Amino acid sequence: MKILGISGTILGAKTAVLVEAVLKEIKKVNPDIETDLLDLRNYEMQFCDGRKLELYNDDTREAIQKVSEADFYLIGSPIFNGSMPAPLKNLFDIVSPDVFRHKVMGFVANGGTYQHYLVIENQLKPIAGYFRAYVAPSYVYAHTNHFNMANEITDHDVLSRIEALAKELVSMQVALKGQCASLKDQKV
Repeated sequence: MKILGISGTILGAKTAVLVEAVLKEIKKVNPDIETDLLDLRNYEMQFCDGRKLELYNDDTREAIQKVSEADFYLIGSPIFNGSMPAPLKNLFDIVSPDVFRHKVMGFVANGGTYQHYLVIENQLKPIAGYFRAYVAPSYVYAHTNHFNMANEITDHDVLSRIEALAKELVSMQVALKGQCASLKDQKV
């Protein structure tokens, strides 16, 4: 099993820190799960414009491949002006919705106000629903004040929620994988 953590921004470090923290906890929960991070800061992705996938640059094709090969996902997003950033939306636009279908998806986000957690509920979860992904009920939202000057998470409640989300994602993925194997055995 492979989880892909996606840090859906090209600005700042806090989103990647959150995603990496959950990925580390997932390895503690189940060391057999392969973890990978797609940090959009490290990619020169082209905008989705409807062209065939092979016509995009290498970075864009590599990002699409990483997303396509994952068994489940942890999506990280900063919240800018009450919404997700364009690089994350672009990734959602450029990857075929079928890639996410019937896969587990969880969310982390960070922002400068305490109300921005609502973006997860009102924008990110509905997109996952459109993809027909299985959405983890809980998520982690961290305010700027939950990090120290070195962008380390210092808030104990946030750290506790990171642990809980990691356990929930692993539990959901293991249960889903077991259910799918059971259905294959029954030739349904």
